[in-house]
Amino acid sequence: MQTRDYETLTLETVDEHVLVVTLDRPDVRNALNTQMGFDLRDLWTELYRDAGGARCVILTGRGDKAFCAGGDLKERNGMSDDDWRRQHALFEQMVRAQMDCPVPILAAVNGAAFAGGLEILLGCDFAYAAPHARFALTEVTLGIIPGAAGTQTLPRAIGLRRAKEVVLTGRPFSAEDALAWGVVNRVCADGKLMDEALETARAIAGNAPISVRQAKKSMNASVQMDLKNGYDFEIEAYNRTVGTEDRIEGIRAFNEKRKPVYKGR
Repeated sequence: MQTRDYETLTLETVDEHVLVVTLDRPDVRNALNTQMGFDLRDLWTELYRDAGGARCVILTGRGDKAFCAGGDLKERNGMSDDDWRRQHALFEQMVRAQMDCPVPILAAVNGAAFAGGLEILLGCDFAYAAPHARFALTEVTLGIIPGAAGTQTLPRAIGLRRAKEVVLTGRPFSAEDALAWGVVNRVCADGKLMDEALETARAIAGNAPISVRQAKKSMNASVQMDLKNGYDFEIEAYNRTVGTEDRIEGIRAFNEKRKPVYKGR
């Protein structure tokens, strides 16, 4: 992956294989504006093209108030219909690029994740949250509906009937609810969010990267296929790992009672 500066994101490589991406507009609670749309689209696209040494991404927000407060409504105030549609087309590209990203993405939800912010979270592979984090899809209270895949990803995460309640009321819910319903995998103790996210990211990054990516691809396909076709897909993904150096290294390391050193080939 070629490193570059992003206007609205801060990137930090940790331990060679973990990339921490911070949504960095704290003065507006990390709201999603047009520039952040370009930045996130380009980041996910670059990771798809060439992940370099990145084997896991942690996505978080700057500060302790918000992960992402959703779309920047000050920027959107007074937008023409055509400008709104052009901006949303960019956000659609961003969402598709995130969904196509082969590198696992772990959201570390440090505060409010509302509207588009919750949709960005739902586009990650899984999420941890701080105890004070709050969540909502508020679009219907603003005269629109979720448009960054929220009507698709939320029902898959929490079930259709509960998702209808969340979307149609626009009401916020707590980190405890998010955990119970399946929006997040873990609520971390105060001050421990990034420590726990990094521990998990390092565990993922320590595994064979081709195996991790093939497993992610197969699980993503599972929700779009019946069992037989899903299993056929899994076998194709499995066979991709058989001829790798990492498969040989993994078995050898197990038998030699040492930690494997994976090279992604």
